[in-house]
Amino acid sequence: MTTIPIPWAEALGASLPPLVVQAERVASTVMQGVHGRRRPGQGDAFWQFRPYLPGDSAARVDWRQSAKSDRLFVRETEWEAAQTVALWGQAGPEMDWRSDAMLPTKRTRTELLLLALSALLFRGGERVRLFGLPRAFSGRGALSSLAQSLPRQAGQPEDGRIPRHARAVLIGDFLAPLEQTRRAVAQLAAGAVRGHLLQVLDPAEETLPFTGRVRFHALGRAEEALVPRVEGVRALYEERLARHRDGLAALTAASGWSFATHRTDHPPEAALLALHRRLAPD
Repeated sequence: MTTIPIPWAEALGASLPPLVVQAERVASTVMQGVHGRRRPGQGDAFWQFRPYLPGDSAARVDWRQSAKSDRLFVRETEWEAAQTVALWGQAGPEMDWRSDAMLPTKRTRTELLLLALSALLFRGGERVRLFGLPRAFSGRGALSSLAQSLPRQAGQPEDGRIPRHARAVLIGDFLAPLEQTRRAVAQLAAGAVRGHLLQVLDPAEETLPFTGRVRFHALGRAEEALVPRVEGVRALYEERLARHRDGLAALTAASGWSFATHRTDHPPEAALLALHRRLAPD
């Protein structure tokens, strides 16, 4: 009998510096095939006031609005909203699994793609925001700060502060019930947010290559299942995975979003280039 272990990622703080370096390298490779750009905004019309945060320039403070209370406020415009790309990466324990020690975990590949995409967007003069955080990052020197903020992003892709006309990229395995993903995508689309969903899977999650008697452990839970002969359920497993993936494609299309898949045994550059092209202005 084979037991499939659940490897856990090392402490995120310890892995971030080399991950940032790798993200810069991946972004530089992709940059050879694309050109930086500044996305046209919608003018300098007022969009919202938000509280002043550490790192904001004092020149951005709206002193008239700030004089009405004991807090400082920054004025944001529709141009800044249109320049914003909101990013979310799934971070539950299910993302820490890999079928082979030579492969990255789904979490590591997700974070690599998020950081490499951010590097490309920063070079194009665009602003990047993580779900659950109150302010956007901008400038080529912002990548390390964004990487350090990854642990503080929202647990679910729901954030009422994402501005209208922004774009969003959601990356994860999206193996949860379809209704959960449908609800998050529909809520963002209702706010005029256009987006892209990238499913990241370990190759074993696509092919179920195991043989014989296998015990599967639920990630982050005490549940487990013993399958006497994995070969006998492989066809059914592949059929249900394909049906689930078709559901993801359908729900994203219904909201005007796009959908793609990526395997952790494939180079990240191709997935990054595809994401970058999908974010190009119409």
